[in-house]
Amino acid sequence: MARSDEYQPTPESTSASSSITPPIHDDLDQLLSILPAALRDPLNNHPQRHQLIEVILDLGRRPEARFPGEATYLSDQVVSREELEHCIGRVGTFGGDNRAGIEKTLHRISAMRNRSGTIIGLTCRVGRAVFGTVEMIRDLIEAGQSILLLGRPGVGKTTALREIARVLADDLDKRVVIIDTSNEIAGDGDIPHPAIGRARRMQVTRPEHQHQVMIEAVENHTPEVIIIDEIGTELEALAARTIAERGVQLVGTAHGNQLENLIKNPTLADLIGGIQTVTLGDDEARRRGSQKSVLERKAPPPFDMAIEMLERQRWVVHEDVSTTVDHLLRGRLPETQIRTVGDSGKVVITHELPDVVSQRRTTRRTGSRGWRETGQMDPVSSQRSRRAGPIPLPLPTPTDDFQTLLDQQLDTGDLELSTLVGPNGEDLIPIYPYGISREQLHHVIDTLKLPVSITKELGVAQAVLALRSHVRNHSKLKTIAKSRQIPIYTVKSNTIPQITRALQHLLDIDPRDQADAIDLSLFTRQGEDDELEALEEARLAVEQIVIPKGQPVELLPRSAKIRKMQHELAEHYRLKSLSFGDEPNRRLRIFPA
Repeated sequence: MARSDEYQPTPESTSASSSITPPIHDDLDQLLSILPAALRDPLNNHPQRHQLIEVILDLGRRPEARFPGEATYLSDQVVSREELEHCIGRVGTFGGDNRAGIEKTLHRISAMRNRSGTIIGLTCRVGRAVFGTVEMIRDLIEAGQSILLLGRPGVGKTTALREIARVLADDLDKRVVIIDTSNEIAGDGDIPHPAIGRARRMQVTRPEHQHQVMIEAVENHTPEVIIIDEIGTELEALAARTIAERGVQLVGTAHGNQLENLIKNPTLADLIGGIQTVTLGDDEARRRGSQKSVLERKAPPPFDMAIEMLERQRWVVHEDVSTTVDHLLRGRLPETQIRTVGDSGKVVITHELPDVVSQRRTTRRTGSRGWRETGQMDPVSSQRSRRAGPIPLPLPTPTDDFQTLLDQQLDTGDLELSTLVGPNGEDLIPIYPYGISREQLHHVIDTLKLPVSITKELGVAQAVLALRSHVRNHSKLKTIAKSRQIPIYTVKSNTIPQITRALQHLLDIDPRDQADAIDLSLFTRQGEDDELEALEEARLAVEQIVIPKGQPVELLPRSAKIRKMQHELAEHYRLKSLSFGDEPNRRLRIFPA
């Protein structure tokens, strides 16, 4: 299911915000000036000169220039040590990460060394300041939420980060500090490149000290926003959490194509809230239809939203990282937002909801395949399990590691997904229960044959049925329901009449239409003779004496269990009832309205 919108970027954001091709500043001549003349001349005359990505110089190999979709040799002669020294002498000092730069430019020169530390190869990568690249997510940047950018190398994460810093500092007048580990965001030298605008830049002496500089920036320079490139260690992820807990907006990048890659990476899992193993009780495991040991999110993530940069003009936005991670850990497909730039320069926003029917079929197929592969069930137990309901998954052995347990969660998911089509082919309304007894709810639906299904995914629900005391203190549920325009129906208590009336109101059913034919099995689950007899006694008393004559009625003494059923029946008629007397002669008295 998908829904699309379009919006035109605001004209004041950049001078070319509506242009398909944003303005680019690359200082390419300064990068080419470090190359020997024999290699520089072929590039100056190359038709794709301004699309150059990088120049590769490896000792004893032919020099190579890389462009989008192709690579070209610059000479028939191999690179000599003298040519390497020529280039090295014209760039800055190589740091602990084997990177150097050209002062006041964004170019990056990375070195390869032999075992003795001598440079034997150079990667001269072109750095470009591309203005207007973040117009696709400008509204998200202005919202002030922390954003994590993901994507493969070369997709433009650092370029986008640089432009985000400029927009926040210049257009939104925020105090922005950039943690520039390799001088890749703001360029080499003491004076930062103009592409970052008014944002300030803190350089890092050694890459392993980046997490310390991150904390120092918060403590010493009162930033409103901190920009971090390439969060790659556990200490840096922990520092990001510390910064977020101090109320500072974070914008950073991390290695990984998708959010799921961070879930599978224990080093960076803290960026999405951390992952922990939780052991469920038997009842909860059966309710979920999952194994007893499951993976759950440990804490709120330091980043509010994540953006997967699939291509330069196609980004996937996860508006709520915590919700997305919870869905992935349960084996569900999260709701995503895809943003692209059309030919006219307009940003097209597509909201995609997971296909619940396909997801259910895939989940069930995956779950059954897992059982066939384990070979732990015989045909008799398999038939018994199908009658009983969702099949519990095999328990992990003590040798199961983090990756194995995670893969099982992503493969199996939640087998107890609601059917969206009834036995007669009618469409069922999916509802999301919160604080409601599922046993009572299932009983009401099955007994009255209501066209309702129960779902555990708020994203696919058409209504929420909640206990009034629970929803009053759950602001997040109300906020999400309001944003998705999902109505919330509340009940005062977990009783059969309350749940019945709420479902009738939800389905727009007039309870007076069903008053003449009350199904007594609604109030009893056992169907035993004494229970039905007691309920029939209460029904006749109400319909023949209490309501028409306005007189109270005392019923015969009954057990506590049966008196509870009679109380619920009286509540169904909107009548008051009280128990009085001592056991075993305690009985019910029903009063007129």
